[in-house]
Amino acid sequence: MKVTRILNAKKPNKGKVAALREQAHLLGGIRSEVWQRFGSMKGVGLSDRQIRDGWLKERRVFLVSANAWKETLRDAKGDITACMEAAKVKVRRRIWRCTHDKAEQKRLFTALKRNEWTSDAYLRRMMRKDWKHGHNHTHNQIIVRSDNYTTFQLGERAWIKIPGLVKGQRIAIPLNTTVEPTGTLRIIIKDDDRIEVHYTFDIEEKKDCGTGTLGIDKGYSEVFVDSDGEHHGQRLGKLLSTTSDQLKTKGQRRNKLRAIANNTGNPRKRANMIKNNLGRIKHEHLLEKAHAQIRDCVFQAVHKVVDKATVIATEDLTAPMAGKSFGKNVNRRLSVWTKGVIAEALGCVSNRRGSTVVLVNPAYTSQTDSRTGCLDGKRQGDRFYCSDGVVLQADQNAARNVLARLFDPDIDRFMPYRKVKTILLERTERHRLGLLNQDSSCSPVMVLSTESE
Repeated sequence: MKVTRILNAKKPNKGKVAALREQAHLLGGIRSEVWQRFGSMKGVGLSDRQIRDGWLKERRVFLVSANAWKETLRDAKGDITACMEAAKVKVRRRIWRCTHDKAEQKRLFTALKRNEWTSDAYLRRMMRKDWKHGHNHTHNQIIVRSDNYTTFQLGERAWIKIPGLVKGQRIAIPLNTTVEPTGTLRIIIKDDDRIEVHYTFDIEEKKDCGTGTLGIDKGYSEVFVDSDGEHHGQRLGKLLSTTSDQLKTKGQRRNKLRAIANNTGNPRKRANMIKNNLGRIKHEHLLEKAHAQIRDCVFQAVHKVVDKATVIATEDLTAPMAGKSFGKNVNRRLSVWTKGVIAEALGCVSNRRGSTVVLVNPAYTSQTDSRTGCLDGKRQGDRFYCSDGVVLQADQNAARNVLARLFDPDIDRFMPYRKVKTILLERTERHRLGLLNQDSSCSPVMVLSTESE
């Protein structure tokens, strides 16, 4: 399994930073051209090697080395392909929901996989909904191939030498570690003249996960609540709320200063305000610190869950939930909560430690009574009020429903929520009539109610 490691340059001088920034700016122009010309249907089916061969045939001349622009081209085309594949996932889900003919489903899936969707009017229309023409905003990165740089040790730290704009001259960068990077490097020049060196390496996979089977419910005040009732990552909500509120206050103050700068008639005053009051160096440092704290909290919570379970059932929250509004402040705070960080942590830690993460259908898991599997309760805040007067902890109740959904033979991962509601209402009606038995489809849910609340 590969992970990314980030190394920082140790006090690089201004001349080296300026040279790297100039090279990154030139490569950013090439990256922008790739996105502009091949970031839409024109680039479907074209590989970076085909584009490179075409440019060589045209005798294109760039102001950077050949290896530098070729690697930039490959990286940009890879990003375009990743965006297209992400859109295909949403299109496949839509096809699964709306197309019931198995032969037609197979034809559409095959056309998507082989990139033949450009000749199908229906697939083109579906792809246009989720795949927009992208544009490049990255002008501070340099991709260095593994055979195009050297490493050495000097002064109790590692150094790397990468090509510059002048042929035959290399730029030596001191690192803050004795670890020498390997493989392809991504050099990122920050606005405050910091230089980061990103590279991937293989890590050892361990089989030290737990032995149980758990369902987990993702939350805002904490990272997870598992089906055993244990809360993990309880400081997440405070971190997210604090970060969001600080950004709001800072943004309001910056907007006032920006309005003053734009309306002032003194050019010197405007320039001083933009330079000294409206910069982003300190702002970016605060964001990086907050993101690091959030990632640390999330990964610690995932490790605790993996300590307990070898199979982890969790909700598939990749599809957006339209129409949900909880008020201005709550919506702002929820927008800071990144599902991607939790999904990344679950995938990374589970692969490293030998556990399995299974995604299940999330429809109505928070509104179902986990003791009966019926849709006859009401959630208010962190409490779930059952129809018989029993009050359950809402997050633990949802986690139990997620675990039950793992074994549910009637509800699959991609079933539309309306159909899920129909099934749950039918079960609720049968339960009220006293017709449920051990052979019914609700039996996996019934097994979970082993303790009274």
